[in-house]
Amino acid sequence: MGAMFWFLSLLVVFFPSLCTCQSDFVSSRATFYGSPDCLGTPRGGCGYGEFGRVVNGGDVGAVAWLFRNGSGCGACYQVRCTYPGLCSNDGVNVVVTDHGASGNTDFILSASAFAKLATPNYASELMAYGGVEIQYRRIPCQYPGYNLMFKVTEHSNYPHYIAFVIIYQAGQQDITNVELWREDCKQWWGMRRAFGAVWDMANPPRGALNARLTLVGDDGATTSVQLNNAIPNDWKAGAVYDSAVQLN
Repeated sequence: MGAMFWFLSLLVVFFPSLCTCQSDFVSSRATFYGSPDCLGTPRGGCGYGEFGRVVNGGDVGAVAWLFRNGSGCGACYQVRCTYPGLCSNDGVNVVVTDHGASGNTDFILSASAFAKLATPNYASELMAYGGVEIQYRRIPCQYPGYNLMFKVTEHSNYPHYIAFVIIYQAGQQDITNVELWREDCKQWWGMRRAFGAVWDMANPPRGALNARLTLVGDDGATTSVQLNNAIPNDWKAGAVYDSAVQLN
């Protein structure tokens, strides 16, 4: 009996992964919303517009509590369903572009993303369920060939009012605060989160805009990134500006 206890203790010490290999996945449910082309919607709660419809090949989704008042916009998740033989092992990687809840679900996926939960040739059977049991975990976003960009919204009014969304945000951190540098005051001035991922400011600084982003990781650690000349002095509504950098 003593020898057996000693052997089992060694298993716990030397092979902890046997017990914890799935601990980073969270169990929940997912459903899907319809669209004519099975992609996302340009009317998503994050305010991404057309970008929110086609980013990641249209494999996007709406979330409820993961929305986090908009700071969850742009986060990436691996989602997989749990029905043996019907669901693929890896599932699908999705980008959060919308806010919504449907019954007891954490994700409302685009139809294209939901179909990729299934093993080949079983998408129609899986979609017939309407809602499915899933596991999900947050993963870093990756946009090879793209830097972080600022898309000035069409409702902006140069030079009196600016609003923008930050797109192609790589990494695994939330943007919780955005500030613009006012040279006349020698101070950083905070922008307002208008809704979702849309940040705005009335009477923004003149000249090229320097921005400072506050980032918070899943572990609660906070960092800041300063982007000089993030938006040119002659910015225009509807334009997209490349920051020339990318977040890790």
